[in-house]
Amino acid sequence: MTKAIGYTGYGSADVLHPIVIDLPAPGPGQVRIAVRTVGVNPVDHKVRSGGMTALIPVEFPYVPGYEAAGVVEAVGEGVTDVRPGEEVFGRTVAGAYAEHALLGTTELARRPATLSWEEAAAIPVAAETAWRALDLLGVQSGQTLLVHGAAGGVGTVLLQFARARGIRVIGTASEANHARLRELGAIPVTYGDGLAERVRAAAPEGVDRALDAAGQGGVLPLSIELTGGAENVLTISDWVGSAEYGVRFSGGREVVHYSRPALDAALELHAAGTLRLPLHRVLPLAEAAEAHRVSEQGHVRGKVVLVVG
Repeated sequence: MTKAIGYTGYGSADVLHPIVIDLPAPGPGQVRIAVRTVGVNPVDHKVRSGGMTALIPVEFPYVPGYEAAGVVEAVGEGVTDVRPGEEVFGRTVAGAYAEHALLGTTELARRPATLSWEEAAAIPVAAETAWRALDLLGVQSGQTLLVHGAAGGVGTVLLQFARARGIRVIGTASEANHARLRELGAIPVTYGDGLAERVRAAAPEGVDRALDAAGQGGVLPLSIELTGGAENVLTISDWVGSAEYGVRFSGGREVVHYSRPALDAALELHAAGTLRLPLHRVLPLAEAAEAHRVSEQGHVRGKVVLVVG
């Protein structure tokens, strides 16, 4: 058995509570880790609220969390390139809010000593989502990409991937985050009324693609207008709006697996000393409910991370 934080029914952050679950056994191509740190993502509280039952159904009791860093304890059948005792991080099979979790070997990387445990847990989902978004949008070097919610975890990593590819990015964010976006190579604009005019002023030659990483009302039709068509827009945050406006929604269930190239790209930036992923808040696992409240409030700069033990 192992300890975790989970819930037995949908609801507010208050439904999160300590539970005891079976120690997960790694299947073929999987490893079990003793979890050190866990990344918190908006999808965690969206699933917990019951707002994504049609897209991500769960069975109770349910342990949330899709990314973690830790020490390999056991390996499953066919695993030869990862050994017990190695320090790794990546996307979990499920249930990262726990003392133990499973990772697929195609979705993990070894943690370099220069990367803190907290930073390691903050990378996998943001990097995979950013890499996937750039691929699905087909944005090329020299083109202009509009990113809604550019100061969040996904946006922060995406800006760095885009800069490395020679993609020009216009990022929406609050005024307080504009200096940060400039440091990452983006042109910041304030969201809200008049956004279309501000984007046109920043990119008079036009916008080629748009990514909605914020899920705020009104950005999808605006993005369609600015890019010239729904086919040029991708949302990772507004499943309902995507159907209404004919925009593609990506929730990470594509057949193609993006984790390994995304982690490799993030580690390359880290090795070069240029990877930036601020930690908005670091809390103990026991305060997972507070982490959800922080995430739900929005305007998160970087990532919220939980520490186990």
